[in-house]
Amino acid sequence: MSFNNTVISILGSSGGVAKSILSILNKSANDPEDSIYKYIKLSKIHLIDHKQREESYYNNLFPNLENQFVIHQFDLSDTNNFINHLKQSMTSLVIDVSRADTVKMLETCDKLGIKYVNTAVESTIIDGNEEQDERFGLIERFKILEKKKNLLNNSTSIIGSGMNPGVVQWMAIQLINMYKDEGKPLGCYIVEHDNTFYKNNKIAKENVIYTTWSPEGFLDEAILNYPMFMKQHTPHFLYDRVYDVEFKVTLGDKQFYGCLMPHEEVLTLGKQFDFECGFLYKVNDHTTELIRSNIDELDKLWSLEKKVLDPLESTLIGEDLIGVLLVYEDKERFIYNIGNNNAILKKYKTNATYFQVACGVYASLAVLLLDQIPKGAYYVDELLLKTSNNYGKYLSYYMTDFVIGENNRSEGLLHQRLKRPLK
Repeated sequence: MSFNNTVISILGSSGGVAKSILSILNKSANDPEDSIYKYIKLSKIHLIDHKQREESYYNNLFPNLENQFVIHQFDLSDTNNFINHLKQSMTSLVIDVSRADTVKMLETCDKLGIKYVNTAVESTIIDGNEEQDERFGLIERFKILEKKKNLLNNSTSIIGSGMNPGVVQWMAIQLINMYKDEGKPLGCYIVEHDNTFYKNNKIAKENVIYTTWSPEGFLDEAILNYPMFMKQHTPHFLYDRVYDVEFKVTLGDKQFYGCLMPHEEVLTLGKQFDFECGFLYKVNDHTTELIRSNIDELDKLWSLEKKVLDPLESTLIGEDLIGVLLVYEDKERFIYNIGNNNAILKKYKTNATYFQVACGVYASLAVLLLDQIPKGAYYVDELLLKTSNNYGKYLSYYMTDFVIGENNRSEGLLHQRLKRPLK
């Protein structure tokens, strides 16, 4: 792709992920050492949302891109309108961080030969179906995607390239390759401990769900779905509520108990590798306790006020630790990144979680712009295993710190880590 005619359309441009991506691209456009500097410096960037922000919002936050923005407001469910936009704008690459239907966006871009990257799998068919059993929402979304994915061969798409899914698959494969001589791991757990909260906790209201990303997306995982893991390439579900069980995680001198939540990278890694795979997640204590105290009243939980923790509204403390734990018979290996809210705010004007997601998008954006990837649709693990690319190089330009370590004993698989919190 020539850097002289790069046209990028960002879907869901008003949201927190888009803000964080634009914050990185604002740096890219002013940094000749950045791999995609020439592409971003000369690009046209179309910003699309059904609830669009004022032009001043973008110009004030991202001054290095001010002359490159074109702002649009329309609903992506209007496919004809979306197609007309892509043709008229001569878009060459789509970054999708919206809640629009993933398959529809993929099919539209593929038909027109437009490269595509997103961060999660969305399905209006599943989410809008009242007869759908919401406890299996993620796997049903994936079923729909899998039926179409191998038919996408007119362009190149990377599906699920945020932090998790996204960067964590790179972490897992890096760690597996580093210790190949130690044999196949028995388990691979994506682990996250996000203790981000207000510095002045008096700001927090008692009955508000506080998260560092989409509260609706979080609650879908946390209270609707069954706990899920992969084993022998097959999804397994626990007949429990997510917050009724938790699992021990040790990363050197760090330790926490996380809940087992359904997640995209668990399905894709569990499909590629024959080990037990799950996602263990702990969020701030306020939200954890609020969910546990209302776990029998899901309608009440959904009706509560929900708020994203935004450092531009009030100072945040804490950090988001995200990584991978590989389990062997007699030891464990781990890798993780810690996003510190204070440090990230100073550089990128966003919270740690959104910045980590944006790093994954940036890595795949650079792959699509610079690397020669065969046409097709790829999850990040497939991209890493089946193509020649520089995903890790691009990723580490902005996500610079990774901790790699070893536990000299093994705490076993999920059933050996399980604990039921006192109610």
